[in-house]
Amino acid sequence: MATQRDALPLDSVAAQAASDAGGLDVAFLGSFLDVLTDAVDAGVPLSRTQLREFRAQGDAAARAGVALRALLDLYLTSAWRLWRELPAVVSAAEDPAGVVTAGEVMLRAVDDAVAELAEGFQLARRTLVRAEVLARREFVDDLLSGTSDVAGVLQRAQTFGLDLSSPHVVAVVRSTTPFTDASSAIALVERSVQGSKGDAELLVATKQDRLILVFPAPDFEAVDHVLTRAGRALGTSAPVSSDSVDLRRKGEYGRTQIGVGRPRGGAVGVAASYREALDALDLASSLGLDAPVVDARDLLVYRVLISDRAAIADLVDTLLTPLLAARGGAGPLLETLQVYFDTGANTASTARRMHLSVRAVTYRLSRIKDLTGQDVGNPVEAFALHTAVLGAMLLDWPEVRPSS
Repeated sequence: MATQRDALPLDSVAAQAASDAGGLDVAFLGSFLDVLTDAVDAGVPLSRTQLREFRAQGDAAARAGVALRALLDLYLTSAWRLWRELPAVVSAAEDPAGVVTAGEVMLRAVDDAVAELAEGFQLARRTLVRAEVLARREFVDDLLSGTSDVAGVLQRAQTFGLDLSSPHVVAVVRSTTPFTDASSAIALVERSVQGSKGDAELLVATKQDRLILVFPAPDFEAVDHVLTRAGRALGTSAPVSSDSVDLRRKGEYGRTQIGVGRPRGGAVGVAASYREALDALDLASSLGLDAPVVDARDLLVYRVLISDRAAIADLVDTLLTPLLAARGGAGPLLETLQVYFDTGANTASTARRMHLSVRAVTYRLSRIKDLTGQDVGNPVEAFALHTAVLGAMLLDWPEVRPSS
């Protein structure tokens, strides 16, 4: 029997199977063909010791980046190629019953070995995925904080497909439904932006229940492209047109709003763009802006206003405090001013939006002039009033009164 075993072309079988599996290294077979041959010869199943080897082979293959499908193909192909070379099969005409027994033993041995192989692979892959998720999380935190070693961040960025030498933009998506690392939104946005080939430079992650997008911004058209595709994936109605919105997605992720920072280069620039995106969302909340996309570039004037809170608080207190003496409080008159300026100082549009008559709006504007001494028909005074109204929105006045 030893002579028959030595005559088996195990190396040839392994090489052909490896070729069939896409050129996989035959080393991943380990002693599979040897123990399989011995099991068939002896008519006994594989031992636990033998099976542990295949679990280790699955672990090694996963850590080497081998696809599970290719690994299984290597084992199964080598098994059916070995079958025709086995002594029991070669001498089937002389002992038909022996072929049946050999087949049963071989099928069981292959089944047991492949089960151990797959389990070892999956356990290792799970460990690797956890490590990758942790590394990704640490990188995202370090990148957005802007406080870590810049050179180290730049080097790690290449691992995640980012070349931070060019300008990048950070977009932050907040939703009534919190985003988590397990959220399907990450994969959806990646596929929508990158397309089927997945070759576009893009980092999608989550932080503090928000979805974070970091992507190159060679021009504003590229930024609009990413925001359009991301908005479509999440069900955001803009900048894409309303007829292209996936309403099912909108229901899945709740009401979303995207804050966009300005394009900036380097790791420090990405952190700055991230802070701008967060500020844009905060300003949108303070100002009651419900636009699906709020761009930091469009909110620079508001950042100027709040850069000196003491000055803007003084302006609000000086110009608007008299409105508190009005019947019904300052609320109705302040709202009238807000809508009036939002509509471009158009009395008719203000009336329509507030469901009032033009006469009622005109009366309120007159009342504001009587109380504050500021006439919206005077460009200088209108500018002062508009600035004070914006400051009131940012400071949540009159609910929060400036300290005296």
